[in-house]
Amino acid sequence: MTDDDLIARAVARSAAVAEVCVESGALDRAGAIFRRVFGPGPALLVADQNTWAAAGRAVETALLADGIATERLILPARPRPKPTVELAEEIAAVLAQQAGTPVAIGSGVLNDLVKYAAFRLDRPYLCIATAASMDGYTSAGSPLSERGFKKTIPCRPARVVIGDLSVIAAAPPAMIGWGYGDLAGKVPAGGDWMIADALGVEPLDAVAWPMVQDGLAGWLADPARIRAGDPEAVAGLFTGLTLVGLAMEAHGSSRPASGADHQIAHLWEMEDLTQDGERVSHGACVAVGCAATLALYDWVLAQDLTALGPVRAPDMDAKTAAIRAAFGAGEIGDRAIDETRAKHLDQAALDRRLATIRALWPDLSRRLRARLMTADAMCDRLATAGAPASAAEIGVGTDHLRRTLANAVWLRSRYTVLDLLSETGLLAAAIDAAFPPDGT
Repeated sequence: MTDDDLIARAVARSAAVAEVCVESGALDRAGAIFRRVFGPGPALLVADQNTWAAAGRAVETALLADGIATERLILPARPRPKPTVELAEEIAAVLAQQAGTPVAIGSGVLNDLVKYAAFRLDRPYLCIATAASMDGYTSAGSPLSERGFKKTIPCRPARVVIGDLSVIAAAPPAMIGWGYGDLAGKVPAGGDWMIADALGVEPLDAVAWPMVQDGLAGWLADPARIRAGDPEAVAGLFTGLTLVGLAMEAHGSSRPASGADHQIAHLWEMEDLTQDGERVSHGACVAVGCAATLALYDWVLAQDLTALGPVRAPDMDAKTAAIRAAFGAGEIGDRAIDETRAKHLDQAALDRRLATIRALWPDLSRRLRARLMTADAMCDRLATAGAPASAAEIGVGTDHLRRTLANAVWLRSRYTVLDLLSETGLLAAAIDAAFPPDGT
């Protein structure tokens, strides 16, 4: 089955996405597609200065040629717009002043901001993709920070996504690297879901799982061509990212795309991690989170968990104290406490969980080895694709990384390898082995 067939089948299954058009010269069809799906207009174009230069003028030209009136909202490109609910509400307030269909022209942040704004206004929207930099074009959620806490807010995905391969392949190499990193994160995220399924926490989805995992190895197979902007290779990357978004919509959450790698990334994003005066991108954070998570997997898969001894379950008061020590008072700590309470186990429940882990470990560890990639192999691919692989590449020192790995377990109720390590009492040992403290 071709990539086009895979997308067509996924779109046919989607409740919200009507069309995904990915081809060279696709922008020339923007007017005809807009009129067919959304009617005569007007179109409310939202871009930043960079994405306007990359695709906005061409989109506007195509729409005007088809008799569709347009209005513009162009945000500054530097510093890059922040993915916050507050900024999305500002955009919604501007769009609310005019009737029309919002058109997001951009990649990750622009799409997420307009997705939220359009949802708040109860309007369908069109997305013009400008880079294969993330998996959110077709996802039914908008990952935004609200009062400092990064969360995925349920929203309708774009009704139509148009990706002109001549534009996408010409995107800055760093952005293509971010997309590769975001897609690479599905490797450990798949392992996390396998663990949750085996332990009876969250079953695999027979629809969403193959949409992501069946083609993943192929989409990640040629990072050198992807870095070079080879149109065919970049098209494969974009296909993978698009299908991931549709899988999230089909499943009803971000589980098909997000595990410990994203929990690590979200902590850095909530810290507003910057480097060289710019906020570090989501894809760069996920790439490093992916490599770090696989390093923890390398360690735990070398352990014999059938020989686990008893582990004392910390009570919720102890966990609350640890969360407050990590995050302090405020929204992040409050939300982390709620998320942790949702997955908390008392001693009897933990004893049952450990018995299950001991019994399942021989088969589960074998299946995880077959599915996952080693951290070293992934780091080689990330570097070849132009994505960061080590924390130092995004300005995170070893001690900062160690704190992030220790604290990320509190961030979501979603079960990941971090929870497996925490419940078995092995998280600190795994972090020490994979990322020894400075000076040791």
